[in-house]
Amino acid sequence: MQAKRPQGFGLRTRLHHRSKGKLRPRSAGSAESSERAGLPSRRVANIIAVMRATGDFRVVSFEAAKLDPPPHAIATGLPVGVATMDKRYEGGVSGRSATIFTSAFDQARGIGTYVAMESFEGSLNALAGAFNFVHAATTSGSDRTHEHFLIVPSSGAGGLASIRGSGGLTVDVDGKHEIWFEYELD
Repeated sequence: MQAKRPQGFGLRTRLHHRSKGKLRPRSAGSAESSERAGLPSRRVANIIAVMRATGDFRVVSFEAAKLDPPPHAIATGLPVGVATMDKRYEGGVSGRSATIFTSAFDQARGIGTYVAMESFEGSLNALAGAFNFVHAATTSGSDRTHEHFLIVPSSGAGGLASIRGSGGLTVDVDGKHEIWFEYELD
């Protein structure tokens, strides 16, 4: 059974800075403030560099998941659903992901919140490996707020074994899906 994907979560409501290069140098003095802010960094001598990979993605499949046994029903103001997704990535982020997607969402009003856990396999800026990342957002129908995006600590494998950091994603009004990772490697 093909589930209908919630539409309200992809609206772009703010501009996101995009580096022209893959590395953004910072002074060594800013390392502690970057780490406190949850931003990834890489120490190279006295320079800290944040690596950034960007790409486009498309959803290949989105299917409602059957939970067996089903959870105990608790009546709330929004229906809760679980689905699985497969995605494909191109650009500086290249590969595929398998996603577990859960939401409390009213399709008619476009209001709700989602949480997604993704297992990514591919490359960031041509460095191959795999890792998990989680993201979440809320919408009131015309916006995207309370966003969260994190590379799961200690989830890296292959060339991305030591990866840590964050990122973000947008889906433009015209349907173009973009993703970026700001990360560091040991």
